[in-house]
Amino acid sequence: MEKPGVSDREDLAWELLRTEHVVRDEWIDFRRCTYRFPDGKVFAPYYSYSKRDYVVIVATDENGKYICVRQFRQGVGRVTTEFPAGGLERTDRTQTGQEARAFSLEEAAAAARRELREETGYEADELVHLITLPANATISDNTVFLFMAGNCRKVAAQELDETEFLNVELLSRAELERRIHSGRFEQTDHVLAWYMARERING
Repeated sequence: MEKPGVSDREDLAWELLRTEHVVRDEWIDFRRCTYRFPDGKVFAPYYSYSKRDYVVIVATDENGKYICVRQFRQGVGRVTTEFPAGGLERTDRTQTGQEARAFSLEEAAAAARRELREETGYEADELVHLITLPANATISDNTVFLFMAGNCRKVAAQELDETEFLNVELLSRAELERRIHSGRFEQTDHVLAWYMARERING
């Protein structure tokens, strides 16, 4: 049934009427907004945020094992298994989201190589871009770049940030898929990265 006041045309955009920055720093811009809907009604509050774009890397070593990391994730309150990942750092750290320029694919690829080496000590022999997508189109305007990296070599020790406490874990394809299918690979975009990488691998 058609919603009253909304036609079947693509007049679906919300009009932003007011924005209040609840928290705004180098890490996040958390906003309380007022919108006018396509049918003319005004709605508030609607919460959204900007934060850093980031990369996720599906990486394998010279033996074909998948290079994963184990770390505590405070959102779910437990240690998770996931692929190496990390944020893209801007020169001007006061810029976030819509105020900041978009990262190029070359910059994202450089960040992927850097994060892989810092988190795991592995260096990518080859890096393939899988896709770039909104991280959470419902409430966030940041972007995730998904990559796959093959034939990675251990070249250094980890170089972790002060907030990073993680262990490297090498998984066979079978074990990786068991964890994904049992819900023990707990990052949604990392699971997407795996399926896109698998599609490339399988041809």
